[in-house]
Amino acid sequence: MKKIAFLLVLILISSCKKENKTQTAESNLNEQETIPNEWVYLFDGTNTDGWRAYNGDVLPPGWIIKDSTLTFDTELGLEQDYKGGKDIIYGAEEFDNFELYLEWKLPEGGNSGIFYHLKEGYDGPPEVSPEYQLIDDENYARIHDLTAYNTSLGYTEKPEELKPLQRTASDYAMHPADTIKKKLNPIGEWNSSKIVFTPKKVEHWLNGEMVLSFVPWDEAWYEKKNSDKWKNSADYGKFKTGFIGLQDHSSPIWFRNIKIKKL
Repeated sequence: MKKIAFLLVLILISSCKKENKTQTAESNLNEQETIPNEWVYLFDGTNTDGWRAYNGDVLPPGWIIKDSTLTFDTELGLEQDYKGGKDIIYGAEEFDNFELYLEWKLPEGGNSGIFYHLKEGYDGPPEVSPEYQLIDDENYARIHDLTAYNTSLGYTEKPEELKPLQRTASDYAMHPADTIKKKLNPIGEWNSSKIVFTPKKVEHWLNGEMVLSFVPWDEAWYEKKNSDKWKNSADYGKFKTGFIGLQDHSSPIWFRNIKIKKL
């Protein structure tokens, strides 16, 4: 009887040790997810956890995982009776200072963008969020007529052309990317982009090269904001924390390896 009781005690102690180890491991994992300067995947190719429509509860039609990439399939989107916008956000967490990395590719004539410090409740992300522009620099203006749009913005000289502020890796309609440093891979090939945001400096990287840096919210920033496309958008760029978003601009788009670390 004593031997049986002793064995039961040993089993109980062993079970407690295993439970404590499991709890410790889980605790360490949770702590790791929020440690500054540690990469956390927002999309790793296996699921869309955390992603949903801007101003919505679920992913819009067309946003799927295909070949381990987060894909916007325009055919799937058009087949649905869906009235909402098709821009999406990682809605599980807001970020303030960060380094965001992702890989992407576009089709010929494609257009998309990466948003940050995005808040919901507006007609669309561009109204409030800065945008790292993604576009087919070479072919977009040939396929899409930009004349009326650019003329409305005051671009009277060659309004049919894609302007520097509208090209890939630019801070859309605010700061142009450096065309000398910029190396954009051919359409259909993967590119990598990185955004580094701190209140002292914002950096845009493309394929391993920093192609743009600027200071947010300084005098020059406000001068640009109030003199061009965003002059009537009172809340544009003012928020210091918010969601990460991806833009659908009525063309296919592919993303992979989306990860972020807090700074």
